[in-house]
Amino acid sequence: MHIPVLKKEVLEMLDPKPNENFIDCTIDGGGHSAAILDKSKPEGKVLGIEIDEEIYLNLKKKIAEFPISLDARRRTPRRAAFQFPNRLILVNDSYVNLKEIVKKNNFGPVNGILFDLGMSSWHLDKSGRGFTFLKDEPLGMRYNTTQSAKGKTQNLTAEKIVNQYSYQDLERILREYGEERFSKKIAKNIIENRPIKTTLELVKIIKGARVYSFSRIFQALRIAVNQELDSLEKGLKQAEEVLAPNGRLAVISFHSLEDRIVKNFFKRSGLKILTKKPIIPSKEEIKQNLRSRSSKLRVGIKQ
Repeated sequence: MHIPVLKKEVLEMLDPKPNENFIDCTIDGGGHSAAILDKSKPEGKVLGIEIDEEIYLNLKKKIAEFPISLDARRRTPRRAAFQFPNRLILVNDSYVNLKEIVKKNNFGPVNGILFDLGMSSWHLDKSGRGFTFLKDEPLGMRYNTTQSAKGKTQNLTAEKIVNQYSYQDLERILREYGEERFSKKIAKNIIENRPIKTTLELVKIIKGARVYSFSRIFQALRIAVNQELDSLEKGLKQAEEVLAPNGRLAVISFHSLEDRIVKNFFKRSGLKILTKKPIIPSKEEIKQNLRSRSSKLRVGIKQ
């Protein structure tokens, strides 16, 4: 089940007003966008971008099949905000093409932009692409299985990295993207136990190195496969450019590498920083959604 992280805080910081337009660069299940559309009615729009074709199609299906949602507090049916097709523009693409997407859809003025950089729960629970070390799945780890941001077939997978990359490149990926202090030991063990086809085979090899930080290693491979950090840099730069004056940029990160990029970008940019310290989830939210525990929200406003 998709649970939008820091939804209350995102709404407070983006502060949507009636008839304003927003971009959700990582729309996923539509939770943040639904809340934004509810606040920006009657004419405000959201441009929702989703790189994963399956998630994109799932959301389109969800919108088509469930036009009515239930307000749990009032126990009365009401139309969910993101069910209005004329107010939500869905795009299957990457936010590295943000300026092009905005231009193509003639979308604006842009009053706010949201990046929720967290991996979708769907990727872990249902995709079958090797994002989790708790199931035996092929070592894929690609968000976009159809084409790259440049329209070319994306052939890089985690399987290719662990089986074909040199020791030096593999060790660097584990050290830089996973911040793994035993990167040399793990890379050596991987090289010595090739070929590796599935997630549990990789887990067994990591255990053989007497290391148990599986999440760091899976994070490192996922970042390398999807070029996540480079894409984030490009996306943030374009976001600042397309924002209207007084428009707000909100970014939710989930690990130190992402947060460092966001923090440094805000410092370099012309944005006025609204969050001197990142906003973190409440104890209540973490209790309801454990995956929110590492999230950090930073927000800036265009001068």
